[in-house]
Amino acid sequence: MQSLLFIAAGGAAGTLLRFAVSEITFKITGAGFTWGTIAVNLIGCLLIGILWGVFSALELGNNTRLFVFAGFLGAFTTFSTFALENFHLFRNGEISMLVFNVAISNIAGILLVFYGYNLSKLLFPGAGE
Repeated sequence: MQSLLFIAAGGAAGTLLRFAVSEITFKITGAGFTWGTIAVNLIGCLLIGILWGVFSALELGNNTRLFVFAGFLGAFTTFSTFALENFHLFRNGEISMLVFNVAISNIAGILLVFYGYNLSKLLFPGAGE
């Protein structure tokens, strides 16, 4: 039961931050494209890479890992929203935007996980071991 509370608390924090990042991005870029979702997913990919590397060097309890990975990052990233937005792009015949959205989110996301993981090794000696 305690694990579920840690996941829920992390999820609440991740959801609030996702909303804030999406709103800020929307205000900066406007409503023309799904930049808020891309920003959240790419930031989430970078964070999971960094935190995975850092956490591998630290002896943290399972509840801390659940809070961060299942709760916070699980709620912060928005893959279901990403899928729905791609559905709308497809339905509206915006195939080139759909391909761009899928490509940048997936390719850049994967690259940012690698970058974040390697960055954690530079910033925190012993990370990633």
